[in-house]
Amino acid sequence: MRSRRTVTTLAVVALLAVGCADRGDSDSENQAGATPQPTAVSADFGDLKGVCQPGGATGSPAQGVTADEIKVGVMSDVGFTKNSEFLDAAKVFTSWCNDAGGINGRKLVANIHDTKMVEVRQRIAEACREDFALVGGSAALDGMGVKERLSCLLPDFAAQVVQAEADGSDLQIRTQARAISYAPYAGFYHWLLKEAHPASGSSLGIIVGDSPSVKITGAKVVESLKAAGGSVVYEDLFPAAGVSDWTPYAQTIKNKNVRGLVFYGQYAQLAKLEQALTNIGHKLDWIDANNNAYTPAFIELLGDQVISTQNNVADLSGINPLENAAASPATQKVVDLFQKYAPGAKVTLPVLRAFVSWLVFAKSAASCGDELTRKCVYEAARAEKAWTGGGLQAPVDLSTNDAPITCFNVVQATAEGWKIPDFKPDNGPYRCDAPAVKLTGSYTKPVTLADVGKSMADVK
Repeated sequence: MRSRRTVTTLAVVALLAVGCADRGDSDSENQAGATPQPTAVSADFGDLKGVCQPGGATGSPAQGVTADEIKVGVMSDVGFTKNSEFLDAAKVFTSWCNDAGGINGRKLVANIHDTKMVEVRQRIAEACREDFALVGGSAALDGMGVKERLSCLLPDFAAQVVQAEADGSDLQIRTQARAISYAPYAGFYHWLLKEAHPASGSSLGIIVGDSPSVKITGAKVVESLKAAGGSVVYEDLFPAAGVSDWTPYAQTIKNKNVRGLVFYGQYAQLAKLEQALTNIGHKLDWIDANNNAYTPAFIELLGDQVISTQNNVADLSGINPLENAAASPATQKVVDLFQKYAPGAKVTLPVLRAFVSWLVFAKSAASCGDELTRKCVYEAARAEKAWTGGGLQAPVDLSTNDAPITCFNVVQATAEGWKIPDFKPDNGPYRCDAPAVKLTGSYTKPVTLADVGKSMADVK
């Protein structure tokens, strides 16, 4: 039996993984004494028309699909993290979609699979017995269950993918702008080193939590920085659970005169490191806080002195930021749907990612009509070569798991909250001129159907 300390340490390591107006309601007049009529619900979402719809579906063409409902699984670590964002997204999306008629009349039913962080295999086994597909969820240790998922031929429309074994695995629809063999943040780092802070390029640093999946990300980032013309003078690891005193790390960063720093870990840990850096008088040109820190809580943890001293930026990888919601009908739609179906719940970057996944699942499933099978919904989603989730993100080609990322967008932490700096966007809120940088290092490969003795011919 594992000790409690071992389980806790594993969970903390997993937490380091990387990676936040038109309701469509129409008014109806009620004459005196008349029975009030239900408010109509628009099935449109941004530039997507009729995402959900009534119909007369019949039969049970696949596991989890009946004439009345479609049962899908939502992976979450909520039992450990107490963070319900993927559950909230599932509740809001399915409520809205079902109010609009469902998928050709079939109601969406979200099965929540709580991994409690370390029970990924057990929850995948449950989903294999019950669900039609996985949609709109994430698990920090998702690599632990990918072989089981592929063995039962379960499609995965994940909101976020974390570990290298899962990232880009077969039967997965990756709606995020991600690549396997290309540098992940080439455009962002090119902007930082060539335009925003060119003087920082000769003295870069990176510090990551001592976790296998995060170290892989760190190695890819080092390649990205070097490809952008940077020189990395400082590379370090810190214990996954954090440290009691960040001053020694801060002092080393100062001694090496690091001017641009990349951090991968919990944003609360980064806040403490920045407090130590500020206390010893070292101001960097920029700190890549990564988009895990894209939350008001990070700014609050930094405090006024630190946030006025250090320059925290993050690449949202083409997700339209919440600060731009008023100019984005799709982003505003998420905000409004949350106010209607989950008042009090927070809209976060992972929530937006979850909606992008739910939307492509719903559109693809609807296109299959009465004969809703796993093969049909997966192939329909793979046919989307410029998926924006109705306008929630920059276009992503879902037909391949490995293509260079062309679009990026930047946010900056300020005392007034996260703001959008002038990073010279050229495609709405995005900049889409990122260079294609092929990685040369040897990294863990995603799991394939062949790895479990299966092929696409087995998918029905």
